[in-house]
Amino acid sequence: MSQIDKASRRQKIKDRSRGSVQGTETKPRLCVYRSLSQIYAQLIDDVNGKTIIAASTMSKDNKALQGTKSEVCRIIGKQIGEKALASGITNVVFDRNGFRYHGRVKSLADGAREAGLIF
Repeated sequence: MSQIDKASRRQKIKDRSRGSVQGTETKPRLCVYRSLSQIYAQLIDDVNGKTIIAASTMSKDNKALQGTKSEVCRIIGKQIGEKALASGITNVVFDRNGFRYHGRVKSLADGAREAGLIF
């Protein structure tokens, strides 16, 4: 499968799922983006079009994280969960952004659940 096919396949899945996944101010969308070496997570209010909270492996305090990619993703999930609970958000809608719910995406979701977020 070529890169163009993979990208268009993921875009189709993303478009399909975004029809049913909508974030509000009280129940934001937990959007995950996974690149080859990094992971990014955001809590997004789609009604106002604003990012409420974000965490990633690229932030200054996370640059020195050690471990496998899945272990690091679990830590990022815990961080975003703790930040959300600190700002009063307990329920979220999970948006896997066209990626399979497997591996690093699943680890991030598990970490967020461990921190106390409810999907």
